[in-house]
Amino acid sequence: MATVTYDGATRIYPGADEPSVDKLDIEIGDGEFLVFVGPSGCGKSTSLRMLAGLEEINEGRILIGDRDVTSLPPKDRDVAMVFQNYALYPHMTVADNMGFALKIAGKPKEDIRSRVEEAAKILDLTEFLDRKPKALSGGQRQRVAMGRAIVRQPQVFLMDEPLSNLDAKLRVQTRTQIASLQRRLGVTTVYVTHDQVEAMTMGDRVAVLKDGLLQQCDPPRRMYDHPDNVFVAGFIGSPAMNLMTLPVVDDGIKFGDAVHPVEREILGKVGDNQVIAGIRPEDVELDDSGSGLAVEIDLVEELGADAYVYGELPGAHATDKPFIARVDGRTPPRKGETVHFKPKLDHLHLFNVESGLRINP
Repeated sequence: MATVTYDGATRIYPGADEPSVDKLDIEIGDGEFLVFVGPSGCGKSTSLRMLAGLEEINEGRILIGDRDVTSLPPKDRDVAMVFQNYALYPHMTVADNMGFALKIAGKPKEDIRSRVEEAAKILDLTEFLDRKPKALSGGQRQRVAMGRAIVRQPQVFLMDEPLSNLDAKLRVQTRTQIASLQRRLGVTTVYVTHDQVEAMTMGDRVAVLKDGLLQQCDPPRRMYDHPDNVFVAGFIGSPAMNLMTLPVVDDGIKFGDAVHPVEREILGKVGDNQVIAGIRPEDVELDDSGSGLAVEIDLVEELGADAYVYGELPGAHATDKPFIARVDGRTPPRKGETVHFKPKLDHLHLFNVESGLRINP
């Protein structure tokens, strides 16, 4: 096993004006499961391919353990990659696919068979070893691709959106299996996904990228409760956090007809008498007194015990995204009704309007 270090790693594609990955600094612990997540084009797959040796590094370096692998070819880095499209050989059996890299490396047949059978047992593939990939389901093929990585016994697993070709139910099942398997094997793993729910449920830490820049790298709970900036706040969480530009008054922040109290020390960091306020759907509550933020309900999603309501904000508070709130599923507001919401105390996230950076602890 080994640590992985990105030390100011930068990748600029030929002809590009801006780096695809810009001065990436991350230290990944021995046995850690780190997930890169972000929107399309943010640099997450490029970061993974830089570690694999499939992309050149223009500045900085990458270390696996204490070894600088920046200039080493992929075969000398002791990593194993699981691709999005499985990349299985259709004419080979499952056993031959899983053991192919060992065969090329000149390992004895007995050793190959032993490692393949051991991996197949872990992945529940023993009964499929003599089948061809076309006789397997998508989830089984993905497990074969995982098995091919496991038998190599690498220092680092690299996974590039391995679940994106699976249906929704199978994705949930397989991501649980991958996370459980990684913890059992204890192999350092770097995983790429565009799905923030996948990132939050699988990773020991999550690294959020935007335009090639690292926005935040933290454990999932820390990132959810304490986003460092507006981008992370809006990207992490499902449904998304409500973000609004609100006026600052003497005692706090004007939240509709009500004033939400905020410490003066925090208000002193605002500037320009406005602040971006973020509130998660589960952190607002209905205000029967008629004060607070007025929301006209457009849609009610009933989920049993809970319901999500989507609505439009009036006048100066209006945004291009609906306001979302989680309410009691047995007595939700009706579509077309106007209700008032207020944030729960200590659950408001505040960001500077100009920089987008967090200003409250």
